[in-house]
Amino acid sequence: MRSSAEIDFSRRVSPRELPELMDGDCSFEDFRGCLRSLEQINRWLLGYRPTLAWLKRLPLEFTDPLHIVDVGCGGGDLLRQIARWARKRGIAVQLTGIDLNPYAARAAAESTPRELGIAWVTGNALEYRPEKPVDIVVSSLMAHHLEDEEIIALLRWMEANAQVGWFINELERSERSCRMFALLERITGWHRFVRHDGPVSFRRAFRDEDWVRLLAAAGIPREAVTVEHWRPGRLCLGRWKRGERRVGVRF
Repeated sequence: MRSSAEIDFSRRVSPRELPELMDGDCSFEDFRGCLRSLEQINRWLLGYRPTLAWLKRLPLEFTDPLHIVDVGCGGGDLLRQIARWARKRGIAVQLTGIDLNPYAARAAAESTPRELGIAWVTGNALEYRPEKPVDIVVSSLMAHHLEDEEIIALLRWMEANAQVGWFINELERSERSCRMFALLERITGWHRFVRHDGPVSFRRAFRDEDWVRLLAAAGIPREAVTVEHWRPGRLCLGRWKRGERRVGVRF
């Protein structure tokens, strides 16, 4: 792997062009180990903060449980955070995690207390038709695993199915973020998949202009979506369709 100073971050690299180990064939043990390292990274680098901050803007006039779906849920760590956040605030929620990888549901169930009541689904989110309509869709560190055309399809699906709003928590493509990851990787015991895939993920990640282009292709007005920069290294999109609370860009 070349040093970050030698890498061109001006364009998003296609996942087909630069694959991640996590997306290939692997054992359940490797997949689970990778997810556990990713959860540690999210805790250390405050990766849940953007999503939870967005949820705090939720108007509280809802009487039925909010159905929140996490697309690309992986090991379920984001939904566990949301479950605890909602419980502390007395917000009734129905939580569903969906992931294409059949290992994800198994790993998530192993790591999730039963009392949280989270349902894990294996399948394609674009084909997901739940009995209870979806109120909110969230996604964390999943979009950079997709080709542009798949992201456009996901944006259209979220816009069509999320009755209240949706939020995408993603990486920002930058040399600074990649260099910070490299420094941390030297002093941690993260899984080998994470050590390989981290720099790759930053090259497959996004800048503001990428999201402007993708939103336009999906037919979603740019002015309807907030784009927020969160440090370290996150670029997030939020869309409230009901009870929207507009905020400025956060740095």
